[in-house]
Parts: sequence; structure tokens; C-alpha cells
Amino acid sequence: MRITPVLLFLALVASGLLTGCYDLTLAPYGGDSGHGGAGTSSGSDVSVGGRGAGGGGGGAAGVPDGPGTQPDAPLGGSGSVVGSTGGAVGAGGLASSTGGVVGAGGAIGTGGSSGTGGATSTGGVIGTGGIVGTGGAIGTGGTTSSGGMIASGGTTSAGGTTSAGGTTGSGGGSGGASGSGGGPASCAGLTATCGPSSESCCKSLLVPGGTYYRTYDGVDFTDKSYPATVADFYLDKYVITVGRFRQFVNAGMGTQASPPASGAGAHPLIVGSGWNTAWKTNLAADTASLKTAMNCDTDYQTWTDTAGSNESQPMNCLDWYVAFAFCAWDGGRLPTEAEWNYAASGGNEQRYYPWSSPATSTTIDDSYAVYCGGSCSGTQNVGSKSPKGDGKWGQSDLAGNVWEWNLDWYASPYTNLCDNCANLIGTSGRVVRGGPYDGGASSLRSANRDPTPPGVGNASVGVRCARTGP
Repeated sequence: MRITPVLLFLALVASGLLTGCYDLTLAPYGGDSGHGGAGTSSGSDVSVGGRGAGGGGGGAAGVPDGPGTQPDAPLGGSGSVVGSTGGAVGAGGLASSTGGVVGAGGAIGTGGSSGTGGATSTGGVIGTGGIVGTGGAIGTGGTTSSGGMIASGGTTSAGGTTSAGGTTGSGGGSGGASGSGGGPASCAGLTATCGPSSESCCKSLLVPGGTYYRTYDGVDFTDKSYPATVADFYLDKYVITVGRFRQFVNAGMGTQASPPASGAGAHPLIVGSGWNTAWKTNLAADTASLKTAMNCDTDYQTWTDTAGSNESQPMNCLDWYVAFAFCAWDGGRLPTEAEWNYAASGGNEQRYYPWSSPATSTTIDDSYAVYCGGSCSGTQNVGSKSPKGDGKWGQSDLAGNVWEWNLDWYASPYTNLCDNCANLIGTSGRVVRGGPYDGGASSLRSANRDPTPPGVGNASVGVRCARTGP
């Protein structure tokens, strides 16, 4: 029997084969799942839906933006390949689903590639969480702010390079170098009595950094084999006075009971230059013992157990450990030998004496310095030869009155390379420079140096502090 198409159709309907049991329609096309992307949307470096969204007809893939630049404009319209709600760069990402491969927050999640403040967070490269946004490198947090470069801690914490207290902040020494932002502790409440104009004995002056030759003056010392470079630093105008040291003693400092904190008094550019806790045993056991040690020479010591007429005299009888402890407590540090020599030499002027003009002038007499010139009568008040005997940047007594402790161990010859350097390798003595009240003119030359055992204090040696800031 010949079966016509009409009869076959009616038979199939009757049997139920065309009732919808087999859905032969195609699902709507949601875009390929390739890695091309549909272009960079306005919200993020890799669009809201992530860079794995389908290619299709939504336009060519966008190029990731560089730091500090605006994100690309959409290259292929609104970003939807076929107009469906998922699209290539819609809220869902990969295959037009609402969940997508990477979710609504960009490459890694709601916080972008590195957390809420990362490079591709909700605000994109320039947005609220991006590199230049509120939490980024140049935003309100900055590189050293609480927002930091990526995480909330920043590159160097909330207080910048040296934390919230800075180099001389609340953690200096064992009790804070100079409090929470005031001046040096040694001048708190102290009458200004130093120099011809009776100014603060804690005045500190900028020494602009540069390069020069160590122990060179063009006259007696002519070897240019040892150049050195130092960064900007501050150097106190005056040597520590008896009055300033009395503040230190009255605060109970400089003893084994109250030593500096580990690392206190460090040069900010020299690793390992701060206080070593092993040095504690070199300090006096208590304040009474410290006072006894300061009475080192009945004829020439400047310390008196009660305040008197010597308060503006340079403090002598200090050994190196006490000198270090004082400067750390006072918010400063010991100058390196390279820094001290640089200041006395007038930098690359290479002055014979701190006051020499021209630099090779060897002129000296009692009007410039306290030394064994016309007389040898002991120390005099700090700054008594100022301004005539001052150095290039205004420091007084860089030559004469007392030798001054430096940070370094004595080494001869020098190391050849010196860029903000200090010799921290132990030898027979620490460096002293500047010459004393009982020395001849040759000991006052800027190039002159001498080794002294660090645990010995005598009437010819004092100290001047260096600082990172004024």
C-alpha cells in the first residue's frame, strides 16, 4: 500500500511522537568561551566580567591599562555579544551566566587582583581601589601611608620610613629620645646660655651632603686615595655641655639600669650602627657610680655633682659608651668619622682648619680656638671663640676645647670605598677628632685623627651629637 506523506504525518501525531517529548530547538548563543575578551569596560582594567569572557561580536579585546592612566573606552559597544543579559562582558563573564568565571569583582573577586585595594578592584586602575585611588600609591595613603602600595599596611607602615615615631620618636633610647615631638631632651627647661648670643645649647645645623677626600688638606695631608660621600645630616652647633649632661644624669640614664634600647642611636643609612645590648656592661651600675666616673680629673674635669659655674663648659670625662647613650637619649647619634671630617673640612673645600679661608691657610691663634697656643689653662665655655673659629656650616669648637668621639673604630688605612660609611669592625680604639685644650696647633687640623680606648674617659674628650633632622 502506498503511504502518502499526509497519512504518515497523521500516523505520527496519533502515536504521540510529535507531542514535544523531544525538544529539538537550540539554546540561545551566549558567546564563545575563549580568552579574547570583548573589550575593556569603563569600570576596570579587564572589565566587570573578567578577561575570560567570550569573544564573539562584542569587539576586539582591550589592552590592560598602565599605572596612572585612564582605562580604555569600550572597544565594541556595550560589551554584550548577542544582546543577552550575560553577554561577553556583562555581569557574569565566561558564557553569559550570571555567575561567570570570575564574578563581579574583576580578575580575582570583589577585591581585584590584590585585595580590596589592589590593581583591579572595584574602581579599576584609577578607581577607588586602584593604584592611584584612595588606597593606592599616590592616593590618600601614599606609598608609606596606612593604605600602602597593595595591602593596608603599606610599604613602610603608617609613619613613613622610620615608623610613627621617626628616627627620634617615642622609642628612642630606653625612655624616648625626645618625647613625642619636642626638641632634644637635654635642653628641656634649660636656660639658653651658649655662644656669644646666649642661644640654645641644643641648636643643630644642617650640613649639606657631598663628596670629599678623607684626611686631606692640601698642605700636610696630600693623599687623595680615600674619597667619601655623605648624605645631608645635622650636626649640633655646640659640644655637649655640663648642663645638658646633668639633665641626662637626673633622668637616671646612662646606667646599666637604664641603657639605650637595642638599635637606638643608629645612623639611618648604616645597618648595625645602633646600640648593641652587649655594651650594657660598659655602663656604670647606677647613677651614683656614673657621677663618680665623671669625677675623672680633679684639675680639669668639668662635671660638678651640684650645678654651678661650669654648666656651659664642655662635658668631659665621657667614655665612648656614655657618649653614645647620651646622644641616643637626646634624639641623635654619634657622627661617623666621615661626617665629622666632612664638616670640619668644609666639605670639598678641604680646609686646613675649620675656619681656614682660603682653605690652605694655616693661620691660628687663641682668638680661633681653645688650645695650647698662648695659654694652656683648660677648657672654656662652648662657643667662646664663635664666630671667628666656626666651621663652614656654623659649628663651633670643631677644633680645640675637647676631642670629640666619633662612631667609628679607628682603621688605618681607610677602606677605599665610602658612601655613608662607618668602620664597625673592632680595633684598638674608637676615633676622636678635633684636638683638645691641652694640645698643640697640629692636633687641631681638620685632617688629624686619633684612636682612643672606648671604655676610657678623660678630661680631654667630649662629644657632639649628629641628627637626622634639626
